[in-house]
Amino acid sequence: MLSSLKDLHHYTIAATDGDIGKVVDFYFEDDTWVIRYLVIETGEWLLSRKVLISPFSIIQANGHERTLSVGITKEQVRNSPDIDTDQPVSRQHEMQFLTYYGYPYYWGGDGMWGGGFFPSAMLPNYVEKATDQITRNREGPVLQSHGSDPHLRSCREVVSYHIHAQDGEIGHVDALLVDDETWLIKYMVVNTSNWWVGHQVLIASDWVNDVSWLERSMTVGLSRALIKNAPPFSSTKAMNREDELRLYHHYSRRGN
Repeated sequence: MLSSLKDLHHYTIAATDGDIGKVVDFYFEDDTWVIRYLVIETGEWLLSRKVLISPFSIIQANGHERTLSVGITKEQVRNSPDIDTDQPVSRQHEMQFLTYYGYPYYWGGDGMWGGGFFPSAMLPNYVEKATDQITRNREGPVLQSHGSDPHLRSCREVVSYHIHAQDGEIGHVDALLVDDETWLIKYMVVNTSNWWVGHQVLIASDWVNDVSWLERSMTVGLSRALIKNAPPFSSTKAMNREDELRLYHHYSRRGN
């Protein structure tokens, strides 16, 4: 199912023993467009500290009550590694964070999450080895980064980025749609009101050719005319598989 990250903002994170706080942002990996962490404002119980929650922790979403239930406790969050969410999150910090919660490292495989496509798919095979690995990591030397640091970006920052087609600017990012099973950002909702009044269209994240983080803009390999005539997007209508196939057919792209 696709959800707008706008709708998930301010969802309450419900731990097993009480509420942790509210969602204020998401961090995604800029080469895969997969959300790796939710940023949570804890409120007064933890001096308004901002903490990270991994999709590994999420058990269930309740749209009616606007909550995300997680399989961790408030005490675990209180004692979790301190990460400055206003600074880049290094791989070293990620390893410390994931090890603390007993979660596998999501990188290093061919899938979005290790060798698979869903966060939960990594957990069963990991459970048998989790205790030994965590013990080794905690008793051994300081964790070292494997490879270069990831590029984690704020979803809140990406909203409002300008979108450039092959033949000119077409509008700006108005929202992001995420698959709530894989946590992949599948589509950007593009507002073309500065060029084509009252029109919102979808552009898939894997159609982005280039991103200028400094200039806050993205380039897609599509023409303005093609985008103008794309099926309009309505936030009041749930998007189904037929809608997605119709979108891919319009852009002459292979269905996902």
